[in-house]
Amino acid sequence: MSTFHTKNADYIILGTGCAGLSLVMRMIRSGRFSDKKVLLIDKGPKTDNDRTWCYWEKQNGFFEEIVYKKWSSLNFFGPGFSTKLNISPYQYKMIRGIDFYRYCFGEITKQDNIEIVYGTVKDIGFQNNEVVVSINDEIIRIAGSIVFNSIYRPADADSDKAIRLLQHFKGWIIETDKPVFNPSGATLMDFRVRQDNGTTFGYILPISETKALVEYTLFSARLLSREQYDKWLKDYIENILKIDNYKVVYEEFGVIPMTNKRFRFYENGIYHIGTAGGQTKASSGYTFGFIQKQAQQIIDHLTAGKSLQSMAATPGRFRFYDTVLLRVLAEGKLGGDKIFTRLFQRNKTQAVFKFLDNETSIGEELKLISTLPTYPFLKAALHFG
Repeated sequence: MSTFHTKNADYIILGTGCAGLSLVMRMIRSGRFSDKKVLLIDKGPKTDNDRTWCYWEKQNGFFEEIVYKKWSSLNFFGPGFSTKLNISPYQYKMIRGIDFYRYCFGEITKQDNIEIVYGTVKDIGFQNNEVVVSINDEIIRIAGSIVFNSIYRPADADSDKAIRLLQHFKGWIIETDKPVFNPSGATLMDFRVRQDNGTTFGYILPISETKALVEYTLFSARLLSREQYDKWLKDYIENILKIDNYKVVYEEFGVIPMTNKRFRFYENGIYHIGTAGGQTKASSGYTFGFIQKQAQQIIDHLTAGKSLQSMAATPGRFRFYDTVLLRVLAEGKLGGDKIFTRLFQRNKTQAVFKFLDNETSIGEELKLISTLPTYPFLKAALHFG
């Protein structure tokens, strides 16, 4: 049985998904960590186009070089309200998983100070002031390293106020024999689908006039069967989008946690990043932008010689807003289709994006919240008061 000889690296990153790679890429780009030993641990190489990240952004971002497609406008279809959203100065951007992995690992393999070890991380603990990691059949004790963990493990509900919803989706990239899509505008939410299984909407990312990623997305507590996703996705394409001649060239499926569980950035000698560190927006499922903010903040603190535990936390009021919305959605007495329609119908899109990015002032938040139905949100808020 072999041992990992690099277990005492200066920095150890568990998981090479979006969060782990975003952090190590900033280490590389900064030029300040070339004399530090960095160890990356994951279950295996990233060779598949296993996901798509989408986010809005005003300027060119850290990963601008690998943005696969961007859109300057977004369509919204809700009950009694449909519009083309003006999102300027934002752009809605898409990065494919395979492009992200190739780009990051292409840079990582050039670095003599970074090593990658493949093995399944079965458990992470803390004993005798040391981080203890179980990898495959080995117990690895880590001493003197700064450890970042991006491996998310769902937890059981721990109180009657804990909410566990899921954002789950099935997507097909389809190709048509004639032009049917507008490549300059994506569809953020299309609520013309049936709402029988909870908040449900279509989502379209057109790549060209004849090619697009079309998704069927739900916010609910339970997943559907594979046959149900296929049935409703097919129904959306053929009966709502009115596309009857197409072929499926790729499919993807994803599940994103939507929970008010409190994630700790630092606990028992480990810094948690990405979804494992609470960087998935509970009320929307968006993650990529929050991961980038957290990764940059970590690098800024490390290069300035500041304690990572002094990093500013997200103001608690944003977590409260998310919790209230999750409870309203979980109770099902007010449909998400109506909530999001009110949100986009009565507010500028830029204000909504700023709010969902946790960047608004209290005054801006009160103005936006005042446009939502009062009673269900007040009732949900009092539950957590």
